[in-house]
Order: sequence, then structure tokens, then C-alpha cells
Amino acid sequence: MRRLPFIIFFLFSLASFGQNSNKAFGDGEYFRFRVHYGILTAGYAELSVNATELNGHSVYHIVGEGKTRGVSRVFFKVDDTYETYIDRKTDQPYRFIRDIYEGGYTKDIVMDFDHRNSTVLVNDRKHNTEEIYSIEKQTQDLLSSFYYARNQMDGKTLKEGDFMDINLFFDKENYAMRLKYLGKEVIRTPFGKVKTMIFRPYVQSGRVFKEKESLTVWISDDENKIPLLIKADLAVGSLKATLTEYKNLKTELKIE
Repeated sequence: MRRLPFIIFFLFSLASFGQNSNKAFGDGEYFRFRVHYGILTAGYAELSVNATELNGHSVYHIVGEGKTRGVSRVFFKVDDTYETYIDRKTDQPYRFIRDIYEGGYTKDIVMDFDHRNSTVLVNDRKHNTEEIYSIEKQTQDLLSSFYYARNQMDGKTLKEGDFMDINLFFDKENYAMRLKYLGKEVIRTPFGKVKTMIFRPYVQSGRVFKEKESLTVWISDDENKIPLLIKADLAVGSLKATLTEYKNLKTELKIE
């Protein structure tokens, strides 16, 4: 239960890949997801996008929030907030914030990226420490990687079995996230039947997930590239995240 919100944002970061010059999202976009075990709702996750300025840069300020609810909140309270500030043209992150409360476990981290010098300054506000780390070229943070990927993908050129690696810096470490494209499928959603692209992220097994290929993500096969359904086989059962609400998409969601 403790890692539910983290898992949702982690999955978002693995959603898609390819090449596309069109922007898939814009100012005011909003998603709400229901996180559930079967019929039991464990919590909700929300993502919002707002255009603003940061240190002279025109950026999108993206906020992701995850909370447990009902019985889950009584037994294990979770209040997580993730924020990123990304360049509106290049999609590179300038700042990432992770402020979480998970059953008494807390973190309060601010990361400032210097892409010209390939470094990131990690400010641990909880412990009042600062450290500088080297990063790879085109590195994304946990939240920005999802939006970066949406702008890069092109469902017309993807072939079943294609792979892609995304450079990610999270929790003071560099990661290479490998994604595999599985094909297309029309699925039922709260909004109707939608044509989707299916992806399988490769993640480390053991601590959270049952095995290396335990995640599956369904992304709308249109100009928006939005995550409609996420399934994860966890060490404690099967988890789903279902998109239940959206606002201000760049184009109308295509319903079959």
C-alpha cells in the first residue's frame, strides 16, 4: 500500500516512445485516475498542467498528487505530491519536487537540473543537505518523462516488438528505462471504446513487482497519447489504475 502513488507516477513515466513534432498536451490539461484492487478503491491520482515562468524560462508546471482513501487511508495514510517544471519547447525538466507522506515515512526533495553541464543539484530539505550528481544527456525526471514521451511518440511508425530506452534520474540515481511496444487493442473505458497502443515497461523485480514483465500500459492511439489503463502484478496482489476523468485535451479523444 505504501508505494501505490509512487507506482502510478512511475508507470506514467514509462508510457510511450517514438518521434512526433506535435505537442500532445497543453496548458490546463487534467487527468484523474482511480487506483484499485478489483472493486476495492485504494486511492486516487491526479495530474495537472499549467503554463508559467521559472527563472526566466517559459515552462509547464506539472503537478501529480496521489492519496489513499476510505479504509486504505485509515490503515495507511498516503499523501504524495510530485511536481516538475519542463521547458515548453524542449520538454527538458528544470526542477523536480518530491514531497511525500506514506504511513509516517516522509521525503522532501528538490532537484534542479543543469543540462548544459550534465548535472543535477539535489536538495534534501528534510535533512538540510545538498549534493550534485552527474546525469546523462536528455535526462528526464520521474514525472517529466511521461510528458516528454507523449510528445515524441508516433503510433504510425511503431512496430510490434520495438524497444526504447529513456534516461531517467530519480532518488539520486541514473536509470535506463526500457520499453517494449506490444501492439494495438480497442478497450472499453468509462468514456466508451477507445483504440489504444499497448506497452510493457521493463522494471526491477523483487521489492515491488512480481517479475520483470509485470506491467502493462494502454495508451490512446490518437494525438493525445493519454494513459487509459495500467495493470501491475505486485508482490501483494494485482493493481489497476483507470482513467476516470480528463479535461482540456489538445484534441478530442477518439471514441470508437
